[in-house]
Amino acid sequence: MTITLFNTLTRKREIFVPLDKKEVRLYTCGPTVYNYAHLGNLRAYLFDDLLKRTLLFNKYNVKHVMNITDVGHLTSDADEGEDKMLKGAKREGKTVWEVAEFYIDAFNRDLFKLNILRPTILCRATDNITEQIELIKKLEKKGFTYVAGGNVYFNASKLSDYGRLAQLNLKAEKSTKARVEKDANKRNPHDFVLWFTKSKFQEQEMKWTSPWGEGYPGWHIECSAMSMKYLGEQFDIHCGGIDHIPVHHTNEIAQSEAATGKKPWVKYWLHNEFLVVGDNEKMTKSGDNFLTLSLIETKGYPALVYRYLCLGTHYRKPLMFSYEALDGARNSYRRLTDKILELKKEKTATKEEITKKEDKALTDKYLTVFTAQLNDDLNTPQALATMWEMLGDAKLSGKGKYKLLLQFDEVLGLGLKQVKEDKIPVEIIKLAEERELARKNKDWKKSDELREKIKLLGYVVGDTKEGYVVSKI
Repeated sequence: MTITLFNTLTRKREIFVPLDKKEVRLYTCGPTVYNYAHLGNLRAYLFDDLLKRTLLFNKYNVKHVMNITDVGHLTSDADEGEDKMLKGAKREGKTVWEVAEFYIDAFNRDLFKLNILRPTILCRATDNITEQIELIKKLEKKGFTYVAGGNVYFNASKLSDYGRLAQLNLKAEKSTKARVEKDANKRNPHDFVLWFTKSKFQEQEMKWTSPWGEGYPGWHIECSAMSMKYLGEQFDIHCGGIDHIPVHHTNEIAQSEAATGKKPWVKYWLHNEFLVVGDNEKMTKSGDNFLTLSLIETKGYPALVYRYLCLGTHYRKPLMFSYEALDGARNSYRRLTDKILELKKEKTATKEEITKKEDKALTDKYLTVFTAQLNDDLNTPQALATMWEMLGDAKLSGKGKYKLLLQFDEVLGLGLKQVKEDKIPVEIIKLAEERELARKNKDWKKSDELREKIKLLGYVVGDTKEGYVVSKI
């Protein structure tokens, strides 16, 4: 079945045709490991996972590469602001190496909790310094670089089509003076650092020997070097958040195509919208709206509830976050897990095979519709609606529903095959009831103490309009 994807490069929906029929080559921007991934970051990785699962569902082999940025990323994508790794090290009183290890482990735990398929290759910038230096040397040899103030810069003016991904109008750029003033070494406003030998802000703990002196790479070069190392000089799909379009991905294209002379470097560019909170504000690690997966888990929302919430909004639309929305997702997910348990019992209780023509016709119909909706630029809201329609269809057998639900979950990734009936111990129920009484009496101190006691016993209690819910951590 045909897959259609919205390509940011052309601003059009296009039929997906891989460069190699045997394998789809996919690169996705990974985390900068100076802090926990927040829910907005995790929405991007869930989108990547949805795309990958959809490709697999359509019988493609997928080679998926994701980077880990553990050096060189400043707090502004445009070579401005404090170094993110140094920021994390100062905040926690650790070395940047210790900070990187800690948050890589935390990131991997989040991927596991959210049932995100592991990338084929998860590569760290610090493990690929040689490749980055070699790529800069190639750009230097071709005349795309200059050295100023001790740092190596990419000369964006050497490319006539620089900025085509972001559709930048370079002639109409009015911020030229302001952008050059922020870095007097730049010849042009869109130039960017490939290699630092002199930090603009504070001495970097991570340094390597290079032809230009001891230093460290700029942020953008790592993605080009590592993606081409593992996927080749041209590959199929590159993903990331919409904030990467104007600077990071634009610069990746510039340096990659300048080095190889091959266009397009990447055939399809896919970008997800932000998770927004409050007054339509983007979630950020430096803001008051910094929410992590662990935080919502302590409030009684299992990780897969967040996954379900994300599936309810198309990846190219902003996802409005609120605890009310999480409540709705939790209720829907609970209904779904209850349904799979019910169907599982029904399935094992009867030995009747699916032989009726109408049952086979219905399962085929729902599978076709569901697949078509996924293949229509990953339209998960419609796919979820089809799933619920199927579960409510009285003409379809329990066996048919169970089989379809597990097939759908190959893409939805809600862990339905592993769902087991929760048997909450009597002790936990008693503590939860006691806490509920404390809440009714507005004894918030006792309520919090009981929540912590329940948590120490391996369970989490959350609150809904109908009362409390208890789930295993």
